[in-house]
Amino acid sequence: MLTIDPKELTTPQLHGYLQSAVGPRPIALASTIDANGVPNLSPFSFFNLFSSNPPILIFSPSRRVRDNTVKHTLLNADLNREVVINVVNYNMVQQTSLSSTEYGLGVNEFEKAGFTMQPSDIVKPFRVKEAPVQFECRVNDIIPLGAEGGAGNLVLCEVLKMHIDESVLDANGNIDQHKIDLVSRLGGNWYSRSADGLFEVEKPLTTLGVGVDAIPKFVKESKIFNGNDLGKLGNTQTLPTTEEIDIFVKQSFEVKGVLSADDEDIKLQKAKEYLDANRVNDAWKILLAKKDFK
Repeated sequence: MLTIDPKELTTPQLHGYLQSAVGPRPIALASTIDANGVPNLSPFSFFNLFSSNPPILIFSPSRRVRDNTVKHTLLNADLNREVVINVVNYNMVQQTSLSSTEYGLGVNEFEKAGFTMQPSDIVKPFRVKEAPVQFECRVNDIIPLGAEGGAGNLVLCEVLKMHIDESVLDANGNIDQHKIDLVSRLGGNWYSRSADGLFEVEKPLTTLGVGVDAIPKFVKESKIFNGNDLGKLGNTQTLPTTEEIDIFVKQSFEVKGVLSADDEDIKLQKAKEYLDANRVNDAWKILLAKKDFK
């Protein structure tokens, strides 16, 4: 058996062992606002339910290991003492992953991840409309667990109001675990789905993805693509160049045939096939390719 003294490992090494050994962990998609009223959204898997009376949820934004800075969520929660915790199901997992990207101060992750801002009834932060359950919370306390990179900060949240999408309820008005289809976090790129077990989600790039807000309107409005598809497209660092698109089209008779079709949905369906196969760059190429190719 491998025996480890935590003090003998680097923080990233210890972090990897802990996250891989302690799981699956539920995901809190936390919504806050800054001093200027700009929304912020970020997921945290150091999260759970700790009390029913009073109803208390706790999540922990850790200090960044690389430079010992703190996350915008923590700053906003400390400033306003309000947060909305949205639960994450399979239909929104790719967008949730994209929202974890380290966008700059003042950037609205709702827009970058393609989520819909829904006003709360009691608190100022917005709810995520796509989340099957949303908790409007007051921050009762914040407990720092250390001052070095990797140290957590326990944010103790009291639930003031719950919102539950009726589509996840059973005939008796209870939450149906199959319908809600929650996902949880494991180590590395691994997640777990309540219904089907393990699956992988590529971590957001260290450089910034273009965001869902950069996706063409005709793609976002198409019923062919779901939220996970948009999340994959938004996590692309750079869009393919015109030259790359031309080469891609000229090398494939199948693609030429798709682009020659009168039905625009054929093109979108092909992009969907590429996304399902995790060929995200090829999906972008066919979406951006012109019908009048040479």
